[in-house]
Amino acid sequence: MADQSSDIVKTLSSEMEAVSVSSTQASSSSDGLQMSEEVEKRYRIVRSIGEECIQEEELKNLLAKKAAPICYDGFEPSGRMHIAQGVMKVINVNKMTSAGCRVKIWIADWFAQLNNKMGGDLKKIRVVGEYFQEIWKAAGMDNDKVEFLWSSEEINSKADKYWPLVMDIARKNKLPRVLRCVQIMGRSETDELSAAQILYPCMQCADIFFLEADICQLGMDQRKVNVLAREYCDDIKRKNKPIILSHHMLPGLQQGQEKMSKSDPLSAIFMEDEEAEVNVKIKKAYCPPKIVQGNPCLEYIKYIILPWFDEFTVERNEEYGGNKAYKSFEEIAAEYESGELHPGDLKKGLMIALNKILQPVRDHFKTDARAKNLLKQIKAYRVTR
Repeated sequence: MADQSSDIVKTLSSEMEAVSVSSTQASSSSDGLQMSEEVEKRYRIVRSIGEECIQEEELKNLLAKKAAPICYDGFEPSGRMHIAQGVMKVINVNKMTSAGCRVKIWIADWFAQLNNKMGGDLKKIRVVGEYFQEIWKAAGMDNDKVEFLWSSEEINSKADKYWPLVMDIARKNKLPRVLRCVQIMGRSETDELSAAQILYPCMQCADIFFLEADICQLGMDQRKVNVLAREYCDDIKRKNKPIILSHHMLPGLQQGQEKMSKSDPLSAIFMEDEEAEVNVKIKKAYCPPKIVQGNPCLEYIKYIILPWFDEFTVERNEEYGGNKAYKSFEEIAAEYESGELHPGDLKKGLMIALNKILQPVRDHFKTDARAKNLLKQIKAYRVTR
């Protein structure tokens, strides 16, 4: 087994060197000025996804040398889908594909089981994964360059490649370093963890190489394991490291909620929420007058409404300023902070915009028999931590 582990490391390094050489040859045959303009355009699109990018120069170099980089994203099927998993992922994936990337979405069913999601029941986890795909399809994800891969199926079919890699990552890292990554599961280093949850970070780190990802496009909460992957490259003397593109994490709708919670219905908008439910949640959402920082309603506008519509519209009586379409978040923030834009008007505009985005998803789950059945099953499941 030791020889097999060593072989997998050598294979990883040689594969990436081959990609680098062929990509360089391809780019050198293109017109320099035209290629530069095209790369800059693609770079701006891809970079706009991330709150943080490690490293920007590496991303520019990748896009210059590779016409169709592989972008990895993944999720644990773990209950109903909230709007960040739904709309934000559609926005980000469509940006990646428009910039020429191939996106591999890792349906992490085994990982959900390791992390005790849906009580560790793989049949329920499978149902949730299928429901997620139905939502993205209904919400407008461009699937032409997107590949959905079930972790259990892929790992089982290529076990001789996957497990030696996991073992090598585990062997090269001390337990405290792995424990620092448990945040990726929504856990803390001080939690009472199972042995499965210790294995999880090593597996997720291995996924990046197993999927041959050039870019890791995950949330800021997954940053530590992505950094672990880059450190592992140093260990195996691999020059081309996966680029980390970490997107913003939307907060919960209530005051002080850093993240949305599936166990607290008022903390998030779910993708199949009815119009009345969306309106009630936004009405009850934390939105203090003249306060921009830590205001979840403004975050929804910045990260969902503006990227989706390219504007945010407020409808008001003329005596209160009349209707207005905002084109930038800076303009919205400035008028909100000054008091010119009232929380009530902002919330009204947010409700209208959110319901426009969600209506095709609602329609799909009402008219498509398979989608309707999936949602019925999921609503009956108990969400477990």
